[in-house]
Amino acid sequence: MQRVVGLGGPFIKANDPRALAAWYEKHLGLNFNGSVFTTLPFVNEDGSAREGYNILSFFKADSDYFSPSRKEVMVNFIVADAFALMATLKEEGVEMAGEPVDEEYGKFFWIMDPEGNKIELWEPPVG
Repeated sequence: MQRVVGLGGPFIKANDPRALAAWYEKHLGLNFNGSVFTTLPFVNEDGSAREGYNILSFFKADSDYFSPSRKEVMVNFIVADAFALMATLKEEGVEMAGEPVDEEYGKFFWIMDPEGNKIELWEPPVG
């Protein structure tokens, strides 16, 4: 079974997510369109486009989305079959964090690593 097949992207806590997004837009050229997240399309080494994207997203510093972790960053990994992997990780004794979700943006579940970092595992929707 495939486990992680790619990096979804980093999620970062910020005191003012919109202001931080504006800073990244101004100084790094990332296009947030007035939001607190952006997608970064995959590109080949020659700069040509290929299917897929990474996400960079900012969350309010007091967001509960990272709970139970107390860390300021959470990483999202892309997986091929979220719920099959979740079952395997449970069998291996990996700590789950919260309930799995199946929504329009895909299937999600969360785990905790041994250092207390919450990790989001995401199966993007087909199409």
